[in-house]
Amino acid sequence: MEVTCLLLLALIPFHCRGQGVYAPAQAQIVHAGQACVVKEDNISERVYTIREGDTLVLQCLVTGHPRPQVRWTKTAGSASDKFQETSVFNETLRIERIARTQGGRYYCKAENGVGVPAIKSIRVDVQYLDEPVLTVHQTVSDVRGNFYQEKTVFLRCTVNSNPPARFIWKRGSDTLSHSQDNGVDIYEPLYTQGETKVLKLKNLRPQDYASYTCQVSVRNVCGIPDKAITFRLTNTTAPPALKLSVNETLVVNPGENVTVQCLLTGGDPLPQLQWSHGPGPLPLGALAQGGTLSIPSVQARDSGYYNCTATNNVGNPAKKTVNLLVRSMKNATFQITPDVIKESENIQLGQDLKLSCHVDAVPQEKVTYQWFKNGKPARMSKRLLVTRNDPELPAVTSSLELIDLHFSDYGTYLCVASFPGAPVPDLSVEVNISSETVPPTISVPKGRAVVTVREGSPAELQCEVRGKPRPPVLWSRVDKEAALLPSGLPLEETPDGKLRLERVSRDMSGTYRCQTARYNGFNVRPREAQVQLNVQFPPEVEPSSQDVRQALGRPVLLRCSLLRGSPQRIASALWRFKGQLLPPPPAVPVAAEAPDHSELRLDAVTRDSSGSYECSVSNDVGSAACLFQVSAKAYSPEFYFDTPNPTRSHKLSKNYSYVLQWTQREPDAVDPVLNYRLSVRQLNQHNTMVKAIPVRRVEKGQLLEYILTDLRVPHSYEVRLTPYTTFGAGDMASRIIHYTEHNTCHFEDEKICGYTQDLTDNFDWTRQNALTQNPKRSPNTGPPTDISGTPEGYYMFIETSRPRELGDRARLVSPLYNASAKFYCVSFFYHMYGKHIGSLNLLVRSRNKEALDTHAWSLSGNKGNVWQQAHVPINPSGPFQIIFEGVRGSGYLGDIAIDDVTLKKGECPRKQMDPNKGEEAGEGGDCSSPRPQRLGRKAKPPCPGSPPQQGKSTTGDPH
Repeated sequence: MEVTCLLLLALIPFHCRGQGVYAPAQAQIVHAGQACVVKEDNISERVYTIREGDTLVLQCLVTGHPRPQVRWTKTAGSASDKFQETSVFNETLRIERIARTQGGRYYCKAENGVGVPAIKSIRVDVQYLDEPVLTVHQTVSDVRGNFYQEKTVFLRCTVNSNPPARFIWKRGSDTLSHSQDNGVDIYEPLYTQGETKVLKLKNLRPQDYASYTCQVSVRNVCGIPDKAITFRLTNTTAPPALKLSVNETLVVNPGENVTVQCLLTGGDPLPQLQWSHGPGPLPLGALAQGGTLSIPSVQARDSGYYNCTATNNVGNPAKKTVNLLVRSMKNATFQITPDVIKESENIQLGQDLKLSCHVDAVPQEKVTYQWFKNGKPARMSKRLLVTRNDPELPAVTSSLELIDLHFSDYGTYLCVASFPGAPVPDLSVEVNISSETVPPTISVPKGRAVVTVREGSPAELQCEVRGKPRPPVLWSRVDKEAALLPSGLPLEETPDGKLRLERVSRDMSGTYRCQTARYNGFNVRPREAQVQLNVQFPPEVEPSSQDVRQALGRPVLLRCSLLRGSPQRIASALWRFKGQLLPPPPAVPVAAEAPDHSELRLDAVTRDSSGSYECSVSNDVGSAACLFQVSAKAYSPEFYFDTPNPTRSHKLSKNYSYVLQWTQREPDAVDPVLNYRLSVRQLNQHNTMVKAIPVRRVEKGQLLEYILTDLRVPHSYEVRLTPYTTFGAGDMASRIIHYTEHNTCHFEDEKICGYTQDLTDNFDWTRQNALTQNPKRSPNTGPPTDISGTPEGYYMFIETSRPRELGDRARLVSPLYNASAKFYCVSFFYHMYGKHIGSLNLLVRSRNKEALDTHAWSLSGNKGNVWQQAHVPINPSGPFQIIFEGVRGSGYLGDIAIDDVTLKKGECPRKQMDPNKGEEAGEGGDCSSPRPQRLGRKAKPPCPGSPPQQGKSTTGDPH
């Protein structure tokens, strides 16, 4: 196993004022994946067009230090809609098989605690085309008999799509338009769901009986094919018609087998039949086959409306409904109503009295009631009346009224409810009327007005009811914010007055109301009382965990605060160090209020006093702990991820270097950092290279740099960096570094890095190397090899021999780049040798709203038989491409070649040689340096401003 050796090239701490390289987050959204673009302006960062079912990939490119955290959120389509509750914390948002409902505006929020968060958005437009639906209609005034022997017919074609669909109507294979056929009219109706086009056949003619096709298209956007639907119109075409084999209301007994037939009486084409049930689906065991619905052993829960619907896309669907009623009775109740006129709440001789009886039944109106007194049927008289449907009581309620109550009217009354002739058991309810029959009272037992229990335990709230008869007790919550009971109901009935709660939680605390019901007792004003429930729970404290850093010898104050709890007080607080109990801190003065925190002061941080401290706080119900990790060790370094082009390599070199940069988090919180321990390990390998990096005093925001060399192409490495102070090792930070070429194209692959030949130019660029050159090529022009000087290396060139003419242009266009930085530098090598050399131009094509080509660099004439390098600064405002344009000169000795094109973020080197003027160019100029023909495979010395070479070491003094 090979051990990677690392050479220390440079450790350069840059002195910066204030926050140094700390910078607020900046973000930009770029898109990848299976996007499709409808319009050219949609490739900007604002709109992303994608086909339904494809994969959405959005990437939030961020800069800022420390490294920003990214959060993705979405609105349903406009900024006024609420955000989705779920968020994605990742720089890349990926949605497989995207649906139309997932279209809308997506927001990328990047924040790093410096300044305000950066928020960018992009609208995702999901494209789709559903199958069209064709329906046929006729004006109502034209309906006389047979449906389609009338004057006017409408064929309506509807489809859901994005973007809006285009409609084409055809009769047979002929496209229809009202300009070519006076018998048709095509228009778009108002107030329709989806997109609709109507074909109107006016004054129906014999040739109008034909096959009609509605073809819908979104013009192949996102590769979505056209769709079509065909309908054949004949003189027998008619809408569906139905009839039922049973009455619209069907009453049956429980346990019977029910069969309902839905019969077609018309319709061409043959209608489709479908059964449905409301509310809910068809009962379990029900079978709908064709027009026949069968329900075996029907039960009361199967009652409801059953709908039979026939459709054939002609006219409106035909619908028949059966109201199935399964006989049942439940919930027999009674009410005692004293004399209403005299506003009495008690039973008194000489006053009127009404007894009422009610059951919940299906069908309700078919229930019959019979009254008995002391076991015998009650006889009607002037003083004893039996009424039905009292307007002051629930529907279908039977009432027995006693006029001028006598002592002889006392007794036991029985109400019996039944379905005559049906196998449904009777229900009965008994009422005793005597001098002891009194209205209810309600109270809370002594000592039960306030119930205190611990969270997770059961609780019982109790109200006592006195009176004869004793009605049920109804419980509810008084708290407006928590109107529902723990059961989820607003009202709960208890026959014994006890509300039982299992495993109470803190949100169940509050006031509960108990009140008497107005049924199964006196129909008078409810009596009520209240019970307070207090749920005790253990304390919650802050901080639950805290990392405390301090320099050696300095004091530290640890504080554990009570956030909430029941009871809201600290009964005891115990401090421990590394598990060992510490002496209690000074007591709180007696006059002070119950403490809501506990403190521990350390006079000085030492190696011995560093470690884990725990404060255990109790409120007699439970306890919670604050954990403190006290230490003088340094915080972890903060890797700097915005280094411009950190990877540096050569074309065929086996090694590469990497510029590693970082800052020190909160360096003044502890003792000064003396050095860093750097370890580098190739992924999937075990050998590690360790290096100590000494530093002078490090300030907050100060950028430190270390250049790793001799890393093997194309492997990735894990880098670990640990600061050391007088206390010892601090927190370690790690990251993975990857080999990347920074958009460098060597033209070694036939795909030439995604570059394409412009279709609007005069001729093409050619890819070749010394081995594929034409042996009969023109001498004294063009390069013999690529920049590496080896025969295998490829480059791109223009051949200017016949049939090329003066001014002919060849354009090589790069892939589309999303602009993720303000400035870029395009670096490339060029070879312009020959007495007829024309021009080499570099253009930038911006793709914001429309394609716009801008000249960024140009060079003309013979520059010698050498490869030279140019650096061209560009600042695109949006997505862009770069274009190399070779222009043929006055003769055939004018071959121009390019090689090793690199696109880097950031500015170009500052001081560079201008080959046209032979002097140094200022900032933003181009750098051109002559290159010998033999340097070894693509080994290119850097231009001025490049990093130092191997074997050189530089250090910087921040002061």
